Amino acid sequence: MRLTPQMQPDDAAVVARAKGGDDEAFRLLVERHGRSVYRLAFRVTGSKEDAEDVVQETLVRAYRQLDRFEARSNVGTWLYRIGFNCAVDLVRARGHRDTTGDTDSVVEQMPERGRPSADDLVFAGQIGAEVQRALRELTLQERTAFVLRHYHGCSIEEISSVLDVTGSAAKHAIFRAVRKMRAALAPFVTPAAQPSEARS
Repeated sequence: MRLTPQMQPDDAAVVARAKGGDDEAFRLLVERHGRSVYRLAFRVTGSKEDAEDVVQETLVRAYRQLDRFEARSNVGTWLYRIGFNCAVDLVRARGHRDTTGDTDSVVEQMPERGRPSADDLVFAGQIGAEVQRALRELTLQERTAFVLRHYHGCSIEEISSVLDVTGSAAKHAIFRAVRKMRAALAPFVTPAAQPSEARS
């Protein structure tokens, strides 16, 4: 029987069912968290293809490691941690890849205010490319901490769990990432000169 939104159990209950061999339960976990893992993987690797590979490997590892999952843990954080490790393995195996981001992924994050104009799309693409370049300049730890905090809204505790570091180390990683991102993007987001300045 397919679960309706009103009937859907919490993640812990779904994991318990999946541990018992219920493939439908594991599919439900994939539906709930697969897209978030993809977004994390895309921003860590900078590539759609790599992100898709990371998601596939994450789900395979998660399925194999179901018995290790502790009921008191957060399923999303657990999957993020597996996804982070898969992304790190892939980046190290394939080396640095020069990607310029994806305009579609940036537009997807924009608030819905009607259909974007051609100028909006161009500008979004430029911002996306600059952000992706800035993210690539961060260490893997800084990049993941920044993405989890500012794109996924994770707590310091969740980030420290994903990165397997102390809360203090997670805070420092976020601080370093924010400082580097601001420095890298400052020329791109500098406000236009005031009219009086433009005339001088």
